Amino acid sequence: MQDGYEFNGLGFIVAGGLVSIGVAVALLIMSVASWYLIVTKSLHAWHMRAAFKLFTQKFWSSPSLVLAKQDHAIALANFAKQSIAAAEHHQLHVMKSVEVMGNDVISRDEFVARAMNRSLAEESAKLESGLTVLASVGSVSPFVGLFGTVWGIYHALAGISQSGQASLDKVAGPVGEALIMTALGLAVAIPAVLAYNGLVRSNRVLVSQIESFGFELHTLLTTGAVIQFQAEPVKAHAQEVKSSLRGIEVPA
Repeated sequence: MQDGYEFNGLGFIVAGGLVSIGVAVALLIMSVASWYLIVTKSLHAWHMRAAFKLFTQKFWSSPSLVLAKQDHAIALANFAKQSIAAAEHHQLHVMKSVEVMGNDVISRDEFVARAMNRSLAEESAKLESGLTVLASVGSVSPFVGLFGTVWGIYHALAGISQSGQASLDKVAGPVGEALIMTALGLAVAIPAVLAYNGLVRSNRVLVSQIESFGFELHTLLTTGAVIQFQAEPVKAHAQEVKSSLRGIEVPA
């Protein structure tokens, strides 16, 4: 009996022709794309969590709303900036709208809430960018690898048929090599799926933080004060809101 079959994955892929090479190249591209997104999105999520915490502390400890009006490269700051701009816009134009439309003008509460919802949707879409690629890679790459396996087995069996030798040692080697494609597909898919699930949860936490911050900011912009248990760390903001957004009635 001859020595055992010597496995050569690269030689098998090349011998499989353009189809096998194309499958291998496709898996390589998907792997590079998914790992690029995994690294960049993970670093971005880590940076966003730290930036959210820092901005929240600075915002509520600041004596005015000037910090929120400045340009920042984080979602929470952009959310606060657009929300405050909406409240100021309503205050500047509400009297003109009342003269034209009467009492049908939209209330400050609803106007600011709509602006916040729009801003939150925009920031959520930005956080989710790239996740579709990870989901697609995680779901498609196993089937791409399986297609390569099927094609490889077909090629291997065709070669065995031409040689006229159908012994186990002649069949097992080529078929085993063909299974490399399935293994490559799984190797590409598993990290992509795990990273997708992790990033989805991370984005959900970030969005939840924006919503929590938005509730506090909405209360401040529409009433001129904050809820009692939040009054101490942010009480300076109430005075700023009352001076910059005149016309707000503060409940006794």
